[in-house]
Amino acid sequence: MKAEELRGKTPDELRDQLGALKKEAFNLRFQAATNQLENTARMRVVRRDVARVKTILNEKAAGAAQSEA
Repeated sequence: MKAEELRGKTPDELRDQLGALKKEAFNLRFQAATNQLENTARMRVVRRDVARVKTILNEKAAGAAQSEA
């Protein structure tokens, strides 16, 4: 997922996506712990996607706070 795609979404949609990514990250960690994880690179992708979503959410919050002031 690209940052440009995320910037077009509303904060509520981003929060929903963040929740889904966190659930996926949990499931991947669980699979890794039980040696059932086949695609280990997916953990890295999901972790970076979580960070990307959080960054966009913070940018939107900062932009909203700045426009109010």
